[in-house]
Amino acid sequence: MSLKITLTGTGGAQGVPVWGCRCAACERAREAPAHRRRPCSAVVKFNTSVTLLDAGMPDLAERWQPGEFRQFLLTHYHMDHVQALFTLRWGAGEKIPVYGPPDEAGCDDLFKHPGVLDFSHTVEPFVVFDLQGLQVTPVPLIHSKLTFGYLLESAHSRVAWLCDTAGLPEKSLKFLQASRPDVIVIDCSHEPRPQTPANHCDLNTVIALNEQIRCPRVVLNHISHQFDVWMMRNPLPAGFEAGFDGMVIALD
Repeated sequence: MSLKITLTGTGGAQGVPVWGCRCAACERAREAPAHRRRPCSAVVKFNTSVTLLDAGMPDLAERWQPGEFRQFLLTHYHMDHVQALFTLRWGAGEKIPVYGPPDEAGCDDLFKHPGVLDFSHTVEPFVVFDLQGLQVTPVPLIHSKLTFGYLLESAHSRVAWLCDTAGLPEKSLKFLQASRPDVIVIDCSHEPRPQTPANHCDLNTVIALNEQIRCPRVVLNHISHQFDVWMMRNPLPAGFEAGFDGMVIALD
């Protein structure tokens, strides 16, 4: 059994390059597409089953044909994580399961007019569910809207996806300490700051969290252009790496 996670987007809502910005990171991204960052999202492939983790890519309907993926797994209902659903819902064919937190408001009128999307698959904190053999555990995060991260487990591998968040609730931190993930993909929007910012982590917060979780590989995600500028001038600690669009995390 194999688990492969492809990071299709590693930026925040503003992306990189940021419209109108002339900082070093934004100029680099304009000159070299490899440095661009699109909305935070991923493709999770477990054996032959494909799950789309968040739906913030505006051109998602052009990238995927019907039947090429099984379901969506949503962290939360902020627009930059669900905007592609507004197009897909008006499609034709079989219903597409959408797994996500029990947010009664959702985003705009998605729940009122779901079309081909099936939003009945709400999940609960720390209650394991199965996606074609992949075990998934929702992990509550700290954000301005109800948000879950997910621990993805195969027989031999564990990956924690923790975006968007500003630190971690105590219960989630203890759960991850006990789970001992092989890889953590975590929100790190900001360069090191004296205190954790609202809604998103800075590097100091992520380092402090991993001192307790002790994961051997930490992939930073949801990266801002300001943090990109900082990383152009400063190295990351050992065991930490910046995610990039197209990055593949493969485990047995």
